[in-house]
Amino acid sequence: MKKHSLRILIAVLSVAGFGAAAKGQSLDKIVVKIPYEFVVAGKTLPAGNYTVDRVADSDPRALVLSSFDNHVSAIFLATDVEDSPAGKDEVSFEKVGGQHFVSQIKTTEHVFTIPVTRSEILEAAARSNSGTSTPGSSAASK
Repeated sequence: MKKHSLRILIAVLSVAGFGAAAKGQSLDKIVVKIPYEFVVAGKTLPAGNYTVDRVADSDPRALVLSSFDNHVSAIFLATDVEDSPAGKDEVSFEKVGGQHFVSQIKTTEHVFTIPVTRSEILEAAARSNSGTSTPGSSAASK
């Protein structure tokens, strides 16, 4: 009888542990393939597969963009965080002077606005004859 009770207790604790692990999954985590070199937080990153995730659950504005394949990452702050309307996960870009700047990240839960600073725009415009700005985006893969 004691062995049977012990087995039931172990089974209950295992199920409770799996539930806690599932609850601990990060909000706003997406995986996205970016097909071109881009800039975020003043850092130029190569094309590749990236994970976007919160740095900590306590501050939804602090995000990290990282690539296991390329061994690069950037931590940055969103200027604005809004609840996400129904739609797909994606990273949007502003193209200035031939460079792509991360400008917005959409997840199932939120829309994050990423500032493209004036100094970044001026630096990109100086590298190019054209100072035009065109939006672009890269959809997340699940």
